[in-house]
Amino acid sequence: MKHTKLVIAMAATLSATASFSALAMDLYVDSKTKQVFTEPGKGRVLLTDSANVKSGHTPFVPTPYVAPVAASDIDTIKKDLELKTNAIAALEEHAKEESDPKHAHVKLDDGIHFATKDGNFTAGINGRLQVDSQSNVNQALNNGGYLPGAGTMPSTLSDGMAIRRGRLGVEGTFFKNTFYKFEYDFTRAGAGNSTSSGVTDAFIGYNFTKEALIKVGAFKEPFSLEEATSNRYTTFIERNMAVNTFVDDLNTYKIGIGGNYSTDRWMAATSLQTEAVGVSKNTTSAVGGDTSNRNGGTGDTSWEVNGRVAGTPWNESKTKFLHVGAGGTYMQLNNNYKSDGSFSNGGITFANGIGNNVDRTNIMSTGGLTSGNKGAAGSHAVDHLTRFGAETAVVYGPFSAQTEYLRTDLSGQGYSGNALDGYYGYMTYFLTGESRNYKAKTASWDRIKPSRNFDLKGGWGAWELATGYDYLNLNSGPIFGGRASTAKVGINWYLNSHTRFMANYIKALDINNAGSSVALTKAYNNADFDIIETRVQLDW
Repeated sequence: MKHTKLVIAMAATLSATASFSALAMDLYVDSKTKQVFTEPGKGRVLLTDSANVKSGHTPFVPTPYVAPVAASDIDTIKKDLELKTNAIAALEEHAKEESDPKHAHVKLDDGIHFATKDGNFTAGINGRLQVDSQSNVNQALNNGGYLPGAGTMPSTLSDGMAIRRGRLGVEGTFFKNTFYKFEYDFTRAGAGNSTSSGVTDAFIGYNFTKEALIKVGAFKEPFSLEEATSNRYTTFIERNMAVNTFVDDLNTYKIGIGGNYSTDRWMAATSLQTEAVGVSKNTTSAVGGDTSNRNGGTGDTSWEVNGRVAGTPWNESKTKFLHVGAGGTYMQLNNNYKSDGSFSNGGITFANGIGNNVDRTNIMSTGGLTSGNKGAAGSHAVDHLTRFGAETAVVYGPFSAQTEYLRTDLSGQGYSGNALDGYYGYMTYFLTGESRNYKAKTASWDRIKPSRNFDLKGGWGAWELATGYDYLNLNSGPIFGGRASTAKVGINWYLNSHTRFMANYIKALDINNAGSSVALTKAYNNADFDIIETRVQLDW
C-alpha cells in the first residue's frame, strides 16, 4: 500500500513537471509492482492511454498536489477579492461616464471653457481688464492753455488713470454648428450713456462648413486690419488716428447680418448693418437709445454695406509671410428736420484725439456735418458716404511692419467730391525672438505666447519694441476738422500669454486746426505737447 501511494505521488509529480516544462514524455506503470517507468516494457501500461488499460479500469490521471490553506488565509483572500471586485466596478463606472456623450470637460489652459464629450455643446467665459494711465508733458497751447474768450475753461489735457475697458462675456456652440457670443463692457455704459450701450458683441451664427459661416446680431464691421484685430492684441495702446476716426469712434459694433468665408490663406467677409446697440453715437439717428419707440423725429435707422478681402499671397511659414487686404463701405445716413425745415438730429461727425487714452479730448473735430435749414442755400447735409481702406503687413521672424490707408468720401447737399483721409505705418521687433501671431479666419493679429513666461527663476516673458508714424486729415472743401501727425514709440512686455504691460510715448509733430469752427479744436492749433501712456492688461 505504501509503495502504491509512493508510485502515485511520483507519477503526479512527474506528470505535473512534464506539463509545465512542455517536454513530450510518456509514463508507464507496471501493472503488478506499480512502479513507474519512462520507457515501455513487458507488463507496463501507458498511464494516459486508456486503450492500453485492461477492460473495466479507468485511465490513471494524476492529481496535482495542493497545499492545505488555513482558514485565516481564506478570509484574507476573500477580502482581497472583494476589494478588487469593487475597484473593477468603479473603473467600469468611470469608463461609462467618460463615454457618455453628455459628459462635460472643463478646460482651463486658455481661459474657462466647458465642452461635452461628443463636442455638441461648448461654453466659455471671456473677459478683459485694461488699466490705463496718461501723463501730458511739455504742453504748449494757445491762449495760455485756455479756450478762446474771457473766463473760459482750460483746454490742456489732464493727467490721470482710468479703467479703459472692463468686459465680461460668454460664447459657445450648440450642436457643433450653431454658435453665439454675448459680451458687455461696463465702461461703455457710464454717465450719459444708456445701460444697453455697454453691449459689444451680441450675435448668433451658424457654421455651414469649416470655411463658411453666417451671423445675426451686433458685431464688428468687417473693415480694416487694425480694427479687425482685438484691442487685446494691438501693438499700441490706442488704435491709429484714421482707424479710430473713421471706424472705431463711430461704434464699430452694429446690428445686422454678416457672412464670412475663409481658408488657410484667404478670407472674405461682408455685412449689412444698421445702428449700434444703445445710446446714439455719431452715425446713429436714434435719440435716447434704450427706447424702441422712434417717433418724435428720430427717423429710420441708418444702414450700411461692408466688405473686406484679405490674405497672405506669400506664406513661407507662420513666422514668414506677407498680408494684403482691402475693404469698402457704403453708408446711408439720416438727416431729420423739424416742421419749419430746421435740422433736428442725425447726420455724422468725425472727431478724434492724437492717441490720448485717459483724457480722451477730441483735438480734431469736423463738428456736425449737417447744418442749416433743409434745402436752403448755404446749408449742408451728408446723405451718404463711402469708405475705402488698403492694408498690408509683413512678418519675418521677430520683425514685422504694418501700414494702412483709409479714406472717406462724403456726398450730399453742399458736398461734392470732399474726402477725408489718413494713414499710418509702424515696425515692431521682439527682443526675445517671438513672432506676431496671425489668425487666418479673420485676417487679423492674434495672441502672443512668450517662449518662456516671466517667473523668478530666469523667465523674462516676451519683450517687443515698436515705432510708428500716424497722419490724419479732416480738412476738405467746407470741412475744417483739422490735420495732425504724430510719431510714437512703444514697448510691450508680455509676462505670459494673458498678461502684458504697455508703455507708449507720443510726440505731436504738427497740429493744424486753422479755420475750425469748433472752439476746442481751435485751442489746439499749432499745439506742441508729448504724451506718456501706460496700460496693464489681463484677458482670458
